[in-house]
Amino acid sequence: MHRTKRECMLQTSDLLNRLSESATLKMTQLSNDLKAKGVDVISLSVGQPDFETPRHIKEAAKKAVDGRYDGYSPVPGYTDLREAICQKLKIQNHLEYKLNQIVVSTGAKQSLANIFMCFLNKGDEVIIPAPFWVTYPEQVKMCEATPVIVTTQMENKFKITSEQLEAVITPHTKFFVYSSPCNPTGSIYSNEEIAGLVKVLEKYPEIVVISDEIYEHINYVGTHTSIASFPSMKDRTILVNGQAKGYAMPGWRIGYIAAPEYVAQACIKLQGQTTSGTNSIAQRATIEALTGDQTPTYKMKDIFQKRRDVVMNMLDQIPNVKCMIPDGAFYVFPDFSAYFGKKYNGEVIKDADDLCIFLLNVGHVAAVSGISFGIPECVRFSYSLSEETLIEAFTRVKNALALLS
Repeated sequence: MHRTKRECMLQTSDLLNRLSESATLKMTQLSNDLKAKGVDVISLSVGQPDFETPRHIKEAAKKAVDGRYDGYSPVPGYTDLREAICQKLKIQNHLEYKLNQIVVSTGAKQSLANIFMCFLNKGDEVIIPAPFWVTYPEQVKMCEATPVIVTTQMENKFKITSEQLEAVITPHTKFFVYSSPCNPTGSIYSNEEIAGLVKVLEKYPEIVVISDEIYEHINYVGTHTSIASFPSMKDRTILVNGQAKGYAMPGWRIGYIAAPEYVAQACIKLQGQTTSGTNSIAQRATIEALTGDQTPTYKMKDIFQKRRDVVMNMLDQIPNVKCMIPDGAFYVFPDFSAYFGKKYNGEVIKDADDLCIFLLNVGHVAAVSGISFGIPECVRFSYSLSEETLIEAFTRVKNALALLS
C-alpha cells in the first residue's frame, strides 16, 4: 500500500488575517488584467505622477552607478543625504533638525510602518480622520492597536475640527495621524486650522502627532504649514515625507522622517532588522533632487493645477455628483451616492465598490472606492495623466453612468 504524501499547507498568521488588501493595488491589478485582454482601460486609480523623473536627478543616479556606491548604505541613510534633508527642512519649512533626528527609509510607507511598529502595543489608540490614506488603519491594526476613525464632512473640506479631535481623545490615545495636503481629498489644513488642533493637543502632552507631508509641493492655495512649526508641537511631531510625489520619483522608493531623537533611534533599530539601509543609488539621486534645480517641481505643480480644473469642469457636467475643489495633491473625491441603488442589466449598484467595478467593466475607467478611504459615498480619481486623457476618461464615466436606470 502506498501512502499519499500529505501536502504541507501553512496557516496564515493572525497579523496577516487582520489586514485588508490594498484597494488601490487591487484596482490596479483588475485594470491590468483587462488591459492584458486588449481592453483600452484608462487607470485613474494610482497615486503616481505621470512625469519622468527630472533629468538632473537621473544623471546623479548614473554618476552614482559609475562611482563606488555599490555597497550597503548606512541604516539611517547616507550622512550627506540626511544633511540635505536637514537643509531642505530649514530652508523650505523653517524647521531645525539635526542628523540624528533623520531616518531615510524605503518609501514613506516604510517610514510609517517603522513608527507604528516601534511604539504601538495592543490597546493603544490612533486617531485617524476619514477620509484617510488606506494604509494608515491597516498598519495600526498590524500592530494590534486600534484605529479610531473620525468621519469628516465635505462641507468642511473633509478636515477634522478641534472639537472632533478632542471628543475622541482617551487615556489610550498614543498618536494622531493626518496628511496635508490630503490623500484622497486634496484638502489642506490652513495655519489657523492647525492652530486650533494644536490648542487641543496642548492639553494632552502625551499624544504624539504623525504629520504626513508627502504632497507638500503640490499645493495650489499658498504656503505649506507643518504642525511641527508650532513651538509646543516640535518635540511631539513625527514628520513623514518622501520623494515620490513632488519629485516624480515613486519607483525610487525614498521616504524619511524628521523626529525627536528617541523616535529616530527606535526606527533605526527596527529598520536594521528588516531592510537595513535604503537603496544606495536612489539615495544619491535624492541628494540632487533636494539640493539641485527645483524648477521641475514647480512646473509639475502648475500642470497638476490645470488638470484639476479640467477634471472639475468634467465633473460639473455629470448629473447629481458633488465634489469639493481640491486645494492640493492630484486627486478628486466626488460623492456618487446618487447613483447607488440604480441598475445596469438587472444588476444593482449597491455601493461605491460596485460602482467602481461598473466603471471599470463598462466605462473602462479605473478608480478606487471611497469605502477603502473611510467615506463610502465617494470615489477617488487621480488626475495624474494628460488633459486629453482625463477628458476622455470622464467622458467615459459620464456615458457609463447614463446607462444606469
